[in-house]
Amino acid sequence: MAFECQESIEVCLVKNSIDSDEQQGGLSDFNSNFNHITSIFDAKSQLETETAHRESGVVCLLKNSIEERAGLTQFSPDSDHNTLIRDSGNSQSEIEIGIQKPSTSNPKVNDTSGHYRRLITDLPSALISEILNCLDPKELGVVSCVSTVLNRLASEHSVWKDFYCERWGAPVVSGFSDEKSWRELFVEREFRSKTFRGRFSIDVLYGHTEAVRAVFLLASAKLIFTSGYDSIVRMWDMEEGLSIACSRPLGCTIRAVAADKKLLLAGGSDGFIHCWRAVEGLSCLFDLVGSQNLSTEFRIWEHEGPVTCLALDIKRIYSGSWDMTVRIWDRSSFKVVKVLRHTDWVWGLVPRDTTVASTSGSDVYVWDADSGTLLTIISNAHVGNAYALARSHTGDFLFTGGEDGAIHMFEVVSDCMERNVLEVSTWIPHSGPVHSLAFEFPWLVSASADGRMSLIDVRKLLQTCKPSLGKNVSKVRHRDHKSVEPPQRMLHGFGCNLFSVDIGADRIVCGGEEGVVRIWNFSQALEAEQRARALRGIRLENRMRRRRLQIELTSKGSRTDQCSVAASKNPINGDRSGVWHNKRGMSGRMKA
Repeated sequence: MAFECQESIEVCLVKNSIDSDEQQGGLSDFNSNFNHITSIFDAKSQLETETAHRESGVVCLLKNSIEERAGLTQFSPDSDHNTLIRDSGNSQSEIEIGIQKPSTSNPKVNDTSGHYRRLITDLPSALISEILNCLDPKELGVVSCVSTVLNRLASEHSVWKDFYCERWGAPVVSGFSDEKSWRELFVEREFRSKTFRGRFSIDVLYGHTEAVRAVFLLASAKLIFTSGYDSIVRMWDMEEGLSIACSRPLGCTIRAVAADKKLLLAGGSDGFIHCWRAVEGLSCLFDLVGSQNLSTEFRIWEHEGPVTCLALDIKRIYSGSWDMTVRIWDRSSFKVVKVLRHTDWVWGLVPRDTTVASTSGSDVYVWDADSGTLLTIISNAHVGNAYALARSHTGDFLFTGGEDGAIHMFEVVSDCMERNVLEVSTWIPHSGPVHSLAFEFPWLVSASADGRMSLIDVRKLLQTCKPSLGKNVSKVRHRDHKSVEPPQRMLHGFGCNLFSVDIGADRIVCGGEEGVVRIWNFSQALEAEQRARALRGIRLENRMRRRRLQIELTSKGSRTDQCSVAASKNPINGDRSGVWHNKRGMSGRMKA
C-alpha cells in the first residue's frame, strides 16, 4: 500500500509539472522535469525487479508444489475469484495476485490482464501458512532462506512437529519439546542421522557365558539390555559400556527383551514373560539384583511355547510365540485381551498405533489391534522363514528379512475398505539368513548368520507429500528395481551367527553366537560433522561478506577507477625494470 500511495503522489507531480510547463510554454524545462521523474520510475522498477528475482526461486517452487499436490488450477482474470496465481511468463517466475480495479496509469498495473502485481509476502500470514503446509522439509527450508517474513512463518510452522513424529515418533523425554522449537528438533535429529556414514569406534562388552539371543537399546535412558542362552538378563550403561546389574538365572533361554522407562520384559523358552517394574528414584530404573518383591518383579503365563518376540506401547504388551499366536495384553491388569492366531511359528512383531504386524513362517500379517481383525497378508514373502521384521513409525512401510538372506521393503496402502501391499525394493547383502532388523529413519540395519551387518539408507526411496486431508504421508518414489543402490555400508567384526541388532542414539548394538555384545559408537563422527558444519558456516559468512563488498564497489563504479589508477602507477615495462636495476646496483655497492 505504501508503494501505491507513493506512486499516486509521483503521478500527480508529473501531471502538475506537465500542466505548469504547458501554461508557461517552457518546453525545455518540461523535458528535463519529465526525464527526471522518468528516472525515478526506472530506479523504482529496477528495485522491484531485484526483489522479485530474489524470491523467484521460492515462488516457482511454491507454484509447482501447489499445482502438483493441492491440485490448484490456473484461474483466468474473468473468474469470480478475487485472487490469481499464475506464472509471469518470464525466465524469473513469481506469484501475482489479481485484484479487479479500473485501468489507471499506475505502472504496477499489468496492462494485459488489468491486475496488480504483488509478491508472495504480500499475502495474509494465514494463507502463506496454508501454502507452506504443502511443502516437504527440504522445500520448507529453502523457503525460510528467502526473506525474514518467510523465515519466521516457515520456522514457526506446526508442520515441523508432523515431520518429526512421522520419522522418529514423539520425543520420549518430558518437556523436551518445550526447550526447543520443533524445527530445531527436526534439524538436529536429521543432522545426527548422517553420522552413520562417518567414523566409528567399537566397544566389546563381556559378561555372558553363552550366545546372546536378544539385545535392546533404550536410548531415552541410555541403557542396554541383553540376554541369551545363559538365561540371565544384563543391564549395561550405553555411554561407558560398563555392566550395571544382572538378574538371577531365569531357568531357560531368553529369546526376547523389550523395555521402556516403566517396564522391562523378558520372554523365555518355557512360555513365560518375566517382568520388572521401574523403581522410583533408582537411576538405572530397574532393580535386577534385589530381592524378589512381587510388586516390582513377577511373571505372567499364557503361551504354550517359547516366547520369541516382545513389544510395548502405552496401553498394551505384545508377545509372539512358537505356539503360533500373538497375544495382546492389557498393561494395567496384565490380562490377555486378544489372541491373534497364525498358521506357523511366530518369529517377529512390531505394533504401530492401532495395528500390529507379525511374521509367521514365510508370511507377513497386519492386524487391527483393537478388534483382532486381519487387515492384510503377504504370502510367501521369503523363501523359507521370515525371521526378522521392522517398521516405520507411521506403520506405512514394512521391512522383512528371511532365511533366504534377502531384505524386502513393502508399502501398506490404505484404501476406503481394504489395505493393499506393494513391494518397494529388495536387497540381498548377506550370504546367510537375516536374523534381525532394526529401523531408525532413514537407516535400516540387518544382522545375519554370515557375521556381517548392513546399513541401508531408504531416504532415496521415499518422498514426503501432503494429501488433501492435511496429514504427512511418505510415499514411494517410482523407481526401477534394477536401479536401487546396494547397502551404503557393511560392518564386520563377528565370527558368525549374529542373532539380534538394535539402533539408536548414534549407536548400533549387536549380539551373536560368540557370547559378547558389540557397540558401534558413531559419536566421533557426530563431533567431526559438527566441526565441519561450523567451518562451512564461517566460510559461507565470509563469502557473503565479500559478495556484499563487491556489490557495493560495483555500484559505486570504483573498481574500474582503482584498476586504472593501479595500472598507471605500475607500468609493466618501465618502472618495474628500473626497480630491479637499482636493487642490483645497491647490492653491488654493498659488496664493494
